Formats: sequence, C-alpha cells, structure tokens
Amino acid sequence: MEEAGEIAEPRLVAETGLAARVAAAIEPSVQAAGFRLVRVKVTGEAGCTVQIMAERADGSMSVEDCEAVSRLISPILDVEDPIERAYRLEISSPGIDRPLVRRSDFARWAGHRAKVELALPLEGRRRFNGVLVGLEGEGARLRRLDAPEGEDAEVLLPLAEIAEARLVLTDELIREALRRGKRAGRGATNQQVSSGHDAESAQPKTERAERAFHGRPQNSQRMMRHQ
Repeated sequence: MEEAGEIAEPRLVAETGLAARVAAAIEPSVQAAGFRLVRVKVTGEAGCTVQIMAERADGSMSVEDCEAVSRLISPILDVEDPIERAYRLEISSPGIDRPLVRRSDFARWAGHRAKVELALPLEGRRRFNGVLVGLEGEGARLRRLDAPEGEDAEVLLPLAEIAEARLVLTDELIREALRRGKRAGRGATNQQVSSGHDAESAQPKTERAERAFHGRPQNSQRMMRHQ
C-alpha cells in the first residue's frame, strides 16, 4: 500500500560529522520550501563534494526542483560556513533505486525488492535482501529471498536499528516509478529511462543540479547536467 509522507517526517538514519552539520544548517529551510531532505554526503573525491539528495513529499523531484533547492541552500551554506574549503555542491533526486530513510518509505514501496543493513545483528545477521511487505508496529517486514526451504522467509526489521536501506532496481520498480511520476505530473519520472530498459545492467539517471564553489558560493559558476 502506498503511503505519502509528511514534509516534516523525521528520517530514520542521521548523518555524522561534517555531513551532519550541513544537514542541520539546511534542513529547516528545505522543509519550509516544501521539500524533504533525503541524504547528505561530503566526499573528498576530485576535491570536496557536498551531495544533497532531496524530494517532494510525493517522492518526485524535477531538475527545476533541484535548481530551486540549490538556490535556496547556497546562501545558507555561505552564512553558516560549515565547510572551510572550496567545494562542489550537487543537488539530486533520490533516483529509482532510492535510499529508504523514513518510515513512510517502507510502506510506500511495499511489494518491491530492497537491501537493508542493520546496526546490530538480528538472528545472527545484519544484511537482508528481499521484498518489502510493509510496516508492522515499530518494524518493517521483509520477505527474504535467500531463506532456506522450510524456514520462515519473513523477518521483522526494527526501524530503530536500520543503518542503511535502499530499493533494488528491477523492471517492476522502473514501471512503478514511471507510473508514479506521471501521476505526480512531473514527467515520466525524475529519471531518464530508455525504452527496452535492462534492469540488470541499468544505470539510472538522476536529475541533478550542480555548482562549483571556488571559495565563496556567490562567486560560483552554475552548471547543469544529467548523469
């Protein structure tokens, strides 16, 4: 069953270190503008890159939305100054094989495959691969694909113990993402998906706005790209 989340619905997984400081600085303004923060990453690849993943409450995120969020948070990062060196700012949609970071995500994408990693072992393991069944109390029920014959395939994963979770790209997921994107009125989806798509070898293309900051953000050169 699909369940739309609220803008202010808290995330299950929080960043640490520099990424946490960036998230704390921008999240109130992102929510006030009608978006939800999905994830913040700060990497040192090819210099310093700040990756912001966001979406609307219905899960959609157009390239124009990415640009709007970029314009919104650039001056905030300039004032708060959590990053003391030159950096590249990337704003993107969650993508089709998206991270699952809120309680509502596990209800919204019930029936689709996901990989989940727990902070602490459950029944002797931390990593689970299966089909989301839905929410049950304070847990997400998942039907394992690797369960031995005769063993109960379903497991209840405590939401409070989830360290990382994301959808697995399949043809069925692509079709569902297309359907939801059309219903949201934001194009087919927030991805570019070619006809004759092979889910096993697919590299989903995410809507993205990118800026290179050399010193202060107001002196940056804006760039747009689809990856």
